[in-house]
Amino acid sequence: MVKHNEISLSAVSKDIKRAQCDALVVGVGQSANGPVLLANPLSAKAAEALSDSLGLLGVTGAVDEVRRLPGLPELNTNVLVLTGVGKVSSATDLAAETLRRAAGSAVRQLSGISSVAIALPAPTVAQAAAVAEGAALGSYAYTEHRRADPAAGAPVGTVVVFTPVAEDKSLRPALDRAALLGKAVNATRTLVNQPPSHLYPESFADAARELAKGLPVKVTVLDEKRLEKDGYGGILGVGKGSSRPPRLVKVEYAPARAKLKLAFVGKGITFDSGGLSLKPATGMTTMKCDMAGAAVILNALLAVAQLGLPVKLTAWLCLAENMPSATASRPSDVLTMYGGRTVEVLNTDAEGRLVMADGLAAASEEQPDAILDVATLTGAQMIALGNRVSAVMGDEGVSAAVKAAADRAGELFWPMPLPEELRASLDSQVADLANIGEKFGGMMTAGVFLKEFVGKGKDGEQIPWAHLDIAGPAFNEGSPYGYTPKQGTGVAVRTLVAYVEDVVARAS
Repeated sequence: MVKHNEISLSAVSKDIKRAQCDALVVGVGQSANGPVLLANPLSAKAAEALSDSLGLLGVTGAVDEVRRLPGLPELNTNVLVLTGVGKVSSATDLAAETLRRAAGSAVRQLSGISSVAIALPAPTVAQAAAVAEGAALGSYAYTEHRRADPAAGAPVGTVVVFTPVAEDKSLRPALDRAALLGKAVNATRTLVNQPPSHLYPESFADAARELAKGLPVKVTVLDEKRLEKDGYGGILGVGKGSSRPPRLVKVEYAPARAKLKLAFVGKGITFDSGGLSLKPATGMTTMKCDMAGAAVILNALLAVAQLGLPVKLTAWLCLAENMPSATASRPSDVLTMYGGRTVEVLNTDAEGRLVMADGLAAASEEQPDAILDVATLTGAQMIALGNRVSAVMGDEGVSAAVKAAADRAGELFWPMPLPEELRASLDSQVADLANIGEKFGGMMTAGVFLKEFVGKGKDGEQIPWAHLDIAGPAFNEGSPYGYTPKQGTGVAVRTLVAYVEDVVARAS
């Protein structure tokens, strides 16, 4: 089910001919005086001629601008590619995310070419790794349900990074990490892109087992009978309107030398019709993506396992299909959640927080050092932050660590508060709380609801926790950009991996 391109990454430092690639990518920036050709392996004569021709060719150096030119005999490549990096003040000191996006944009737009050499300015291991990571993220296509299109071509399969640090011993592990992150993000994209006719709770659980094969992880699947026996009322309540019953998938990575214990919880609504609180028809067209949180935490955990990080990590995938039927939950129903708390369902389209509540309560029982949950939870997230910036809220320390990890990873997250006064709006006359409350600031109200289900740690205090709302950024309805394709984006995978790396480093 989860098929995608895996890229081969390597590096050369001197003779670019050794790369033996079909295309060579060089960078063009936007300076105050017009387009400027960035550092490259061209001969001085060829570089000068190309630089003098940029204006005549209509090349601007803008972000996402990719132009193909005939290759040069001196480089032994068929195609010379110019990729824009945007505004530059220095010809060599480019930010990591600038390099990721420029490399990713070029590789994404070069589908049909099998091998590419990328000669963006990358004088350090970190910069070379950023180029490689962008390339790995840009090498993606979802074509599972389409006839083969020879004109479209397969994604780039081989990338060689041109960098003076190619012989540095620390570069090979950095390239391997870049390829691994690309694989994890692309697997997430593929799960999100699967149609709901093919991806539903049971098949999602099967996909988790498939992806985990050969890795030091344990996968446990709780079916509807086990969920009922153990009291997972939130997951069951959301899923009972569908003919395809819900699942809770627990994925555990527990190396012997673990320094700390973490938990991830992910929303996995494989299709969200809104239930009896039915969405408008146009509101359902993207709702196959409502399981992105579960896909993110699954692939982030598998990446952590492949990296061999010394942390005990458990992922809880809360899987259900939210459908209207004679057996569906009704507005005013009361559900008994895992752990015994009751919730009055005032809106069946506020279902994600119900399955997440069960997952958070279950994760809390194991008393991890911190819990992160990831969900395409609210339309209010898009109203507040748009389609490219995700929200993080919860414990101040964990939220700050997530934001720092996201900045390092090149993903856009913004911290949001959880105002205490919003809790009163969740009061119910018949249950412990209601599943909806204050309309304005709905993203934060949902976070306040989830906080109610985060348990206490060994010290008697609430377990440090952060909630990541990725509703808009998880699914790109617009044009592709940088290394980001249309539809599933895989956002938050890199942030979670970076977060785990950071907390492990601090614990060492």
